[in-house]
Amino acid sequence: MADSDGLGEAATAAASAPATGLSPPRGWRERLRAGLAGTGASLWFVAGLGLLYALRVPLRLCENLAAVTLFLNSLTPKFYVALTGTSSLISGLIFIFEWWYFHKHGTSFIEQVSLSHLRPLMGGRESISDPGSPSSNRERESSRQNVSECKVWRNPLNLFRGAEYRRYTWVTGKEPLTYYDMNLSAQDHQTFFTCDTDFLRPSDTVMQKAWRERNPPARIKAAYQALELNNDCATAYVLLAEEEATTIVDAERLFKQALKAGETVYRRSQQCQHQSPQHEAQLSILGSLEKYNSKIFKFQENSCEGRDTNVLVYIKRRLAMCARKLGRIREAVKIMRDLMKEFPPLTMVNIHENLLESLLELQAYADVQAVLAKYDDISLPKSAAICYTAALLKTRTVSDKFSPETASRRGLSSAEINAVEAIHRAVEFNPHVPKYLLEMKSLILPPEHILKRGDSEAIAYAFFHLQHWKRIEGALNLLQCTWEGTFRMIPYPLEKGHLFYPYPSCTETADRELLPTFHHVSVYPKKELPFFIHFTAGLCSSTAMIALLTHQFPEIMGILVKAISMISRTCVEFL
Repeated sequence: MADSDGLGEAATAAASAPATGLSPPRGWRERLRAGLAGTGASLWFVAGLGLLYALRVPLRLCENLAAVTLFLNSLTPKFYVALTGTSSLISGLIFIFEWWYFHKHGTSFIEQVSLSHLRPLMGGRESISDPGSPSSNRERESSRQNVSECKVWRNPLNLFRGAEYRRYTWVTGKEPLTYYDMNLSAQDHQTFFTCDTDFLRPSDTVMQKAWRERNPPARIKAAYQALELNNDCATAYVLLAEEEATTIVDAERLFKQALKAGETVYRRSQQCQHQSPQHEAQLSILGSLEKYNSKIFKFQENSCEGRDTNVLVYIKRRLAMCARKLGRIREAVKIMRDLMKEFPPLTMVNIHENLLESLLELQAYADVQAVLAKYDDISLPKSAAICYTAALLKTRTVSDKFSPETASRRGLSSAEINAVEAIHRAVEFNPHVPKYLLEMKSLILPPEHILKRGDSEAIAYAFFHLQHWKRIEGALNLLQCTWEGTFRMIPYPLEKGHLFYPYPSCTETADRELLPTFHHVSVYPKKELPFFIHFTAGLCSSTAMIALLTHQFPEIMGILVKAISMISRTCVEFL
């Protein structure tokens, strides 16, 4: 998240500080209620012991304990072997199920059932805080922060479905895209390529249905139907270029046809917008029917103007990506720069990340630094591409001469300190990236959508930028020596961040939806094993050991059981 969000949070906290101190009676009551709740369990335990001591004679505790001891002494060692063996088997099965459930859902099954079902039956209830209390306000702020942190973004470097994703499926037999990811893309396409007046044009009506279609062959068939109705339907060419073209060359050819049609429609909508004042002057002398028809036409053009702009920007961007993939990098850079100049409000589509990757391929590091100076700003949202590219540029100045042994003897120079700090900043923003850059984890095809600071963003960054790190001598060596030092600077248990907001807790769930099932999702921070996994593991091990000892040494274990019974009986008689 942008650093400015951190400043805004601090300002909000400072502004609300005086207000929270105006109600000391409420805080006193809350503290008293919390203290009574904490001591309630202890009071109940002491009362139970007192009641047991008072009723020891009427309940005949000594006689009953003697009868139980006699019964236990009459049991054979085979019974104890069977009992402990069965207990070990049951606890082992529970342990295996708990381990599987934790790795699949990230929580303990027993703990979840206890909190959601057993606690209400035992009279427990969740603490209900006052809506105006400071704790309630903090919870609402935290929930809003988690929602904003876990926003899913369109991958600015997403691949082509037909020419890349489908070819991967043909070769490996694996689906690189999840249903959730493709569903988000369908929603994006409906937002970018449709408008409210599509029903007035038959080709646009067909394409509106095509973007909602789940079956790829049905979408392609609908695109051809739209072209039969209107040979200049730009969105139909876009769909065919994305999904039917099996090579980048074919995709580029279709995108050029889409560009020709899209520019015609865009110029028409712009001319209509500039001529609208003249049309309004002419409408004053026309009849009511002509005025009504002209207003409908004007509404149609204005409502679809944003759609025409989106289509044109999308086509030019994909043409730039085609040129980049085909080795015409300078052409791709020119298209991206022209797009950023022609449509400056569209910075949220992150065209600058495409430009950064192309400039790194050209090794135009001065131009990369100029782009970073504009977009690595405190008021703009951050990304792995921004943070790690900034770290790469600072690493480039010192990596060729860096040596861990030399640095340990003489210390780090100012340039090396700047490079290490840049690496720490990047790792804090997304801690998953180094494992892919250092090839400690295998890469997969990046998804069409990414979660910032998540594993999906790390895959998308490393997939395209690993070659740039390898090209700079010593860059990966410096990263390997320094990246783990970031975690010593971040407070634990991550209650606050160092340079950014605390790492969000919802990234694992979102990444599992975005990434295919054959990929092992990287999780940060590592979750500690729940108590019940440790408990069931210890119970299984201890009962299995007791069963083994009872089977091997029945006499000794019998003596041990009798001794324990005698000790417990003596304690009860003493009470």
